[in-house]
Amino acid sequence: MTDARLAELAARLPNLRLLTDPADLEHYGRDWTRRWTPAPLAIALPGGVEEVQAIMRWANERNVAVVPSGGRTGLSGGAVAANGELVLSLERMKSVLGFDAVDRTLTVQAGMTLHAVHEAAREQGLLYPVDFAARGSCSIGGNIATNAGGIRVIRYGNTREWIAGVTVVAGNGELLQLNRGLIKNSSGYDLRQLLIGSEGTLGIVVEATLRLTDPAPPSQVMLLAVPSMAALMEVFALFRSRLTLQAFEFFTDAALRHVLAHGAQRAIDGDHPYYVVTEFDADEAAQDTALAAFEYGLDQGWISDGVIAQSEAQAATLWRLREGITESLAPHRPYKNDISLRISALPGFLQEIQALLGREYPHFEVVWFGHIGDGNLHINVLRPDDLSDSDFITQCEHVTKLLAETLQRHGGSISAEHGIGLVKRAYLGSTRGEAEIALMRGVKQVFDPKGLLNPGKLFA
Repeated sequence: MTDARLAELAARLPNLRLLTDPADLEHYGRDWTRRWTPAPLAIALPGGVEEVQAIMRWANERNVAVVPSGGRTGLSGGAVAANGELVLSLERMKSVLGFDAVDRTLTVQAGMTLHAVHEAAREQGLLYPVDFAARGSCSIGGNIATNAGGIRVIRYGNTREWIAGVTVVAGNGELLQLNRGLIKNSSGYDLRQLLIGSEGTLGIVVEATLRLTDPAPPSQVMLLAVPSMAALMEVFALFRSRLTLQAFEFFTDAALRHVLAHGAQRAIDGDHPYYVVTEFDADEAAQDTALAAFEYGLDQGWISDGVIAQSEAQAATLWRLREGITESLAPHRPYKNDISLRISALPGFLQEIQALLGREYPHFEVVWFGHIGDGNLHINVLRPDDLSDSDFITQCEHVTKLLAETLQRHGGSISAEHGIGLVKRAYLGSTRGEAEIALMRGVKQVFDPKGLLNPGKLFA
């Protein structure tokens, strides 16, 4: 602890955990992008709101930049600390603070994992419905900071729909209690919604009041093999018209190969270009309806094969084929694009973008998967062994520029659910207009006058 600023912080907060070991700096200074070399000043692990406030006051006095840190599962560089910032990790703040049975809300600290939130809601006989594969390691504060979506947006919406209130420490250390769990509140601007999705650039979420709902009804899971990208949209329309969908996810044969190599079990024989995992409410007629839809899809040539889970274990096996993709690709350090469009715009966009990627990436392996049900696609480009990291990223950035221009023409977004961070800040203008970005910068100035919160993220 040779830095005088850290010594002062430690003296002010004698109970604050401060880490400066090189292994800790590397661990806490990066997220899943793995593209920047971590170089934080130190890692602060506060135990409560007061310590977070004190850290931010100290940061303002000493002009120390601060990177808020949750589970660091993001894919846009939003939690990277590569320029001497203090990483402020909320991982010690992971308690349930209260449950209100009348309002059906759960108040938690921001460092609580999504899985722990699910369990806490389940203990009360209720459901927190936002869900995705990183549930065991991502934090609720990070989910709020990126307005995380996941696999059940088609049924329940994004994180934003389930946040009844947030407690936030602003850039100057001031504590803000936003909305306080109210259902109706027309008393001016809803700053809660402004903080959701702000990527830690306006304030640090320290507590959240979450809306809960009834447990999901019994469901059934199907895996479908699909012959073409165009057929995916036909199958989605078919199943959505006949069933109450909880999820509708797709992935390619390339994604399947990686997941199988990573230990998953094959569920459909043969090779098929595309696959769908769909989950739907299992009322008395659902299985017959699903089978009838399946048969119709076969007759139309939209479906090549399929299987329906006969147990929870089989359902989990089918879901692993989709949820295991990101982990299976991680050793390859893929270049990722996380994009979204209106569902109605997908067919035209997909036709154009497949041609673009085929032309620009003739020798690269491109792995697609995502959430057809909400218009969110994940494009993963794998680096050839004979290409350096720098040359690989240069080529990918060129294609991302073309991708952003294509998205702009189709009214889409360069970031669906992982934020802009460092990775996509050059392309913010493809999604937001100049006037919007100017207003966003103005908001940043109000909440964080010195620009100390997550600097370099979101804005170029």
